[in-house]
Amino acid sequence: MRILLWHVHGSWTDAFVRGSHEYLLPVLPEGGPWGLGRAGRDWPDSVREVTLADLDGDAIDAVVLQRPEEIDEVAARLGRRPGVDLPAVFVEHNTPKANFPFSRHPLADQDTIPVVHVTHFNKLAWDTGWAPALVVEHGIPDPGQLYTGELPELAVVVNEPVRRGRVTGTDLLPAFAAVAPVHVFGMKTEGLAAAAGFENSPLHLRGDLKPRELHRELARCRVYVHPMRWTSLGLSLLEAMHLGMPVLALATTEAPRAVPPEAGAVSADVGELLHAAERLLANPEEARRRGVAAREAALARYNLGRFLADWDAVLAELRPRRAGGRRPAGSDSDSGSGSNAGTNPRSNAGGAPGGNSSPDGSNASTRLQEEQILVPARERKSL
Repeated sequence: MRILLWHVHGSWTDAFVRGSHEYLLPVLPEGGPWGLGRAGRDWPDSVREVTLADLDGDAIDAVVLQRPEEIDEVAARLGRRPGVDLPAVFVEHNTPKANFPFSRHPLADQDTIPVVHVTHFNKLAWDTGWAPALVVEHGIPDPGQLYTGELPELAVVVNEPVRRGRVTGTDLLPAFAAVAPVHVFGMKTEGLAAAAGFENSPLHLRGDLKPRELHRELARCRVYVHPMRWTSLGLSLLEAMHLGMPVLALATTEAPRAVPPEAGAVSADVGELLHAAERLLANPEEARRRGVAAREAALARYNLGRFLADWDAVLAELRPRRAGGRRPAGSDSDSGSGSNAGTNPRSNAGGAPGGNSSPDGSNASTRLQEEQILVPARERKSL
């Protein structure tokens, strides 16, 4: 397929464009959020920069939307409206920003564009009404087991920790720095020491490193800390697990699902995480063992092959259609479970897999295909 999408979230895009399709990324001379293009990324040749003004709208097979504003932008530029005469899917990367748990999604109560959440918590948190909604969990390229843990210090990856504050657990970092030096990697970390009140606590601002350098430097630190209060699921956490790092994570949003207890520690009690940090810093062999468990868990659930296969299944089912009427009162768009949950049982027009399945009328092969989308790759042999 020839797929149009904007380069919005770099790490997610890095995984998505490694599939078997052709990926068209809008580019502008000034770059920015509407024209970042490849941005110098080491991506396959199947990822091409395009100028929307010069793009033939009829040459696009589907559009992967990531911001509500993109719907009107595509319609105006290409003369085809997403979900109407251009197959489309909307990827929701984020947790709700306000009014939780009553947060209405911008694409709620429509059945022409399925909403794909990147975590099960996100799907639970957003109210999408009767819009088709499903989950495709993250997957990332494996950077390899690079962990050495040679530095008895802690590592955190966070972008804009000063601006985002409590959302990213910035206020918790001084407590960890009282246990051991903290290396903070990421964009726009300037002013962090003053903003978080580090005073004399050891803090190393490492900046926004290229992926290979980041992975190498992260892997030298003994323990990875995930202090995020209200983020979807930081891909840097999954990268650290792939590297073979033991992980200490706040038990918020999707973290309890992503990090098994044997991989380190997951708790809403910061004191427990601090005690775990002290123990792992003092016991490098335990840290190594827990890092091995973290890597095994990440490879099982968040591997790139499963991610791309799940997305292929979603894309293959996309169909454009004219907007339908409101669903009957009392109908439930969230029937089912797992990655395929939330499809519209009245119609599959929105394109979410398996929207017409039912106990008395579904096709067995269709149901099996749906189940395979949901089941981790390591378990599919039994299906």
